[in-house]
Amino acid sequence: MKRFLLVILISLPISLLGQSKTEIADEKLKAFVERTQVPGLSISISQKGELVYSKGFGVSDLEKKTLVDPSKTKFRIGSVSKTLTAAALARLYDDGKIDLDAPIQKYVPIWPKKEPKVTLRLLAGHLGGIRHYKGNEFNSRRNYPTVSDGLVIFINDPLINEPGTKYAYSSYGWNLISAAMENAAAPQGGFLTAKSFLNVMQTEVFDVLKMENTVPDHANRTIEHRTKFYQFRNGEVVEAPYVDNSYKWAGGGFVGTTEDLCKFGQAHMSGGYLNESTLEEWQESQKTASGQLTNYGIGWRTFKRSSGKTFYGHSGGSVGGITFFLIHKPSQTVLAITGNMDPLNYANLQFELMELFTNQ
Repeated sequence: MKRFLLVILISLPISLLGQSKTEIADEKLKAFVERTQVPGLSISISQKGELVYSKGFGVSDLEKKTLVDPSKTKFRIGSVSKTLTAAALARLYDDGKIDLDAPIQKYVPIWPKKEPKVTLRLLAGHLGGIRHYKGNEFNSRRNYPTVSDGLVIFINDPLINEPGTKYAYSSYGWNLISAAMENAAAPQGGFLTAKSFLNVMQTEVFDVLKMENTVPDHANRTIEHRTKFYQFRNGEVVEAPYVDNSYKWAGGGFVGTTEDLCKFGQAHMSGGYLNESTLEEWQESQKTASGQLTNYGIGWRTFKRSSGKTFYGHSGGSVGGITFFLIHKPSQTVLAITGNMDPLNYANLQFELMELFTNQ
């Protein structure tokens, strides 16, 4: 036993020997903030429902010098929004209101008939053949009053591949999912407005999980504690351009806190919030028609590490924000880290911290 402990100790950098996990995390994060020049960073880590590390670094507003607060400061979480939307989709599924394998036209009749069949399951796993952003669409400034209005961006475009045959990441596929969710949640099968998709998210996800600081990123509204957004250009930090994310609520349109994401992650460790079988189905990797694993389920990506651990979660890239969200089910650990600048390369920092806090 003594030999084994010695091997573990000498494998760590000498500078980290004798330090607590919190002290090691502090050093890593302070060095990261200094190296990248990100104005503000928030990180929260929870285990078994309790926060074990939650800190803000830097500021949410360079001019006002407002300090980052992981319980209040709202960052753009980008494509982590897909995982939140997947939870609402799962609730509809558990209630028997939605069929993942029905043709999408069952829920979105305005979607043109395209052969072969596009389904919610394929869309949610980026196997639906729907294209991703092109041109300057990622920087859209236009406001789309309804989810259906946002479909106009890509509704008439051909499929980029036969559904089910190829993994091709698509945020627009989640636009289509959100339109389907609106109709599936509607009483007597009537159509609802985009506000109703946001209502579904509010009632099925945010209210149930007490995520009081996660909201749609309405560009034309004042949102309390929403950070300012920055970009790193030509060696300096500048304010990010104005964008309106109303065209993609489901796939990348929410702002929130890292502590809220910890609440969300803890609800996905085992059955309860969702049926256990549904949770497993959502997190299990889908396969192409040829049987190739995609490492992506229904809104959840699989990260298999050389340590032997498997994490589930998602990354999120936005104009003025980069986020990572991870869970480790055996230890019931959640990590959420987000910064208010793009580009921002975490360079595996998120995995280093998860390994640190999941080691006994």
